[in-house]
Amino acid sequence: MMDVDSPLSDYDKMTPEQREVADREAKIRQDEEQAALPYTWTQELGEVDVIIPVPQGTRGKDLTVVIGKKKLSVGLKNTEPIISGELCKEVKVEDSTWTIQDNKSVLVHLEKINDQTWWENVLTHHPKIDTKKIEPTNSKLSDLDNETRGMVEKMMFDNAQKQMGKPTSDELKKMEALKKFQAAHPELDFSQAKIT
Repeated sequence: MMDVDSPLSDYDKMTPEQREVADREAKIRQDEEQAALPYTWTQELGEVDVIIPVPQGTRGKDLTVVIGKKKLSVGLKNTEPIISGELCKEVKVEDSTWTIQDNKSVLVHLEKINDQTWWENVLTHHPKIDTKKIEPTNSKLSDLDNETRGMVEKMMFDNAQKQMGKPTSDELKKMEALKKFQAAHPELDFSQAKIT
């Protein structure tokens, strides 16, 4: 992957067309590296799902699965693990699970401790993905906790108000406070006042 964070990197000096070609080549390389792994994986902000193929007919009692705060190991009993190593970030062990799918793969569901970061890889020694290129799935307001939902709704309201040339929620609060103050102090003249 290119380091697009360093000041005036080669990437910064590229034309938009060159960047598009470089991004496409990096994506192909990344996809090839990920396809070579002994598992596939997907993630959302709060969780990672890892699917590890196992021989057809494998049952739970045939497996050794270890999910630690910063460790993952999956394999058949009495053999070398199919995958084993240090997780790139910590997980909530008590909320992470594994199950067998169709007797031919193991699904390991990992709950992230930091549910506001994208993982670059599952195990630290495996190739990384470019997390800046991740396009999250659309979420619904109802999926958010109350505090975050309130913030998002306020931002949406303020944005709509600005587009219509109307005051934002903060400006409306200031106007309301001024009206209350004027009502409490009718002897003061606010006709020339500029509110900022």
